[in-house]
Amino acid sequence: MPASRHVAVIGAGWAGCAAAVELADAGHRVTLIESARTLGGRARAVAFDGRKLDNGQHIVLGAYKESLRLMRKTGIDGERALLRLPLQMRYPSEGMDFVAPRLPAPWHVALGLWRAKGLEKGDKLALLRFISAARWMAWRLDVDCSVDTLLHQHEQTERLIRLMWAPLCIAALNTPPERASARIFLNVLRDSLGARRAASDMLIPRTDLSALFPQAAAGFVTKHGGEVLSGVAIQRIATANGKWQLASNKADALPAFDGVVLAVPAAQVNELLNEVTTEALVPAFDYEPITTCYLQYGDELKLAAPFFALLDDPAANAWGQFVFDRGQLDGQAGLLAIVVSASAQAIELDKETLVSALAAQLAKAFAMPQLATPLWTQVITEKRATFSCTPGLQRPEEATSCPRLVLAGDYLASDYPATLESAVRSGVKAAALLDAQLAE
Repeated sequence: MPASRHVAVIGAGWAGCAAAVELADAGHRVTLIESARTLGGRARAVAFDGRKLDNGQHIVLGAYKESLRLMRKTGIDGERALLRLPLQMRYPSEGMDFVAPRLPAPWHVALGLWRAKGLEKGDKLALLRFISAARWMAWRLDVDCSVDTLLHQHEQTERLIRLMWAPLCIAALNTPPERASARIFLNVLRDSLGARRAASDMLIPRTDLSALFPQAAAGFVTKHGGEVLSGVAIQRIATANGKWQLASNKADALPAFDGVVLAVPAAQVNELLNEVTTEALVPAFDYEPITTCYLQYGDELKLAAPFFALLDDPAANAWGQFVFDRGQLDGQAGLLAIVVSASAQAIELDKETLVSALAAQLAKAFAMPQLATPLWTQVITEKRATFSCTPGLQRPEEATSCPRLVLAGDYLASDYPATLESAVRSGVKAAALLDAQLAE
C-alpha cells in the first residue's frame, strides 16, 4: 500500500475517532475533521460555570471489547479511567438490592440473585427461567418483537419487569420496552449476562468523555503523521480526477483526498452526498432523546455508592432512572448526575419544573430532604441521542456505492443498539473497508 494515501475522516465522534485510529495505524495519513470545537460527538465534555461535565452520563460494559481495545491502543489506562463495578441493580428505596459477586459465569448471576433483596421467590425463579430459555435459544429470535412482548411470553413478573428488565432495556436501547427490539435486547444480554463474568461488569468513566477516548485518538492520529481540524464544518463533498474534494466553512481550501470516512450523524449523510449520488444511502430514522440533569450540593454530600437505580414513574412526576455521584468518580464533590433515558415526555416540561421534580425524586428515594434544594443545576438534553431501536428496524451498512467512501456511525447495521461500542465497531469496520479499497 502506498504510504502517500491521504484519507479524510469527517466527524470526530467515537465512530470517526475509531476509524481515524485504525487508518493511521494502517499507515495512512489521516485528516480528522470535526465541526465542533470539542471532540466526541454525542459523547463529549462540556463546560458550564467552570464545571467540566459530559453532555450525557454513560456506562461502559465489560463486553465492549473494541472500545476497550482502542482505549489501550491510544494509551488510555482503563483501570484508572474507568471504575469497574460488578453487575448490579441497587435502589435506595423500593427494597431492591442486587449485586453479582465476582464468581465465574453463570454462578455470579445465580448467587447474586439468590442473595438479592427485594425480590420474591417467584421473581427470582422467573428471572432464572428467562435466562435459561434465552441460553437455549442461543440468545436469538427468528421473528423480532417488542421487549415487552418477549418478557410477557416468558412470564416475567411485573415487579421483575419494573425493577430489572425495563430499566436495563431503557438504559441499553434508549427505547421503552413496549417499542424496543427484543432481538437487539437479547444481543446485549448475550454479550453481558450470557458471557464471562467480566463482560457483565459496569465500567463508569472517572474522567470526562472527551478525555476517555476522543482526545487520545486525536493524539494518536497526529503522532502518526496526521492532523486534527476542529471547528471545521464540511459543507460539500465532490469528486474530481479520482479524488475527493471537500468544501468547508473555512476560507482555507482542503487538499484532495484518496478516501473518505463519513462519520457524521445519520440525518446529514444524504445531504452531504447529494452532488455525488442520487441514492439515499441512509433512511430516515425516528429518534429518542436522553437528558442528564446535574445537581450540585455541598462538598460534604456523598452517596453510599457511586451510582443507584431510581424508579421512574411519570404518573408520579418521577423521571430519573439512574443517579451518579460524580464526587466518587471524577472528584467533583457534591455533584450528582441524574439520567433520564427515552426522555421525550420529560423534556416537555420546562427545565425548572423538571429539575424540581428530579430533586424531589432524589429527596424521597434517599430519605434526605436536603436533596430537594440543590445549590446549582444544569440540564443537558441530546434530542437525537439515539435512533429509536424498534423491532425489525433495517439499518444500512458501512459500504456505499461511492468508490473509496464509507460510512461510520452507531446507526449502521450492528448487533447492538446505538451505544459507544456500536459506534466504535462501526468505525473499525469502516476503516478496514476503506483500507482494502485503497489497496486495490
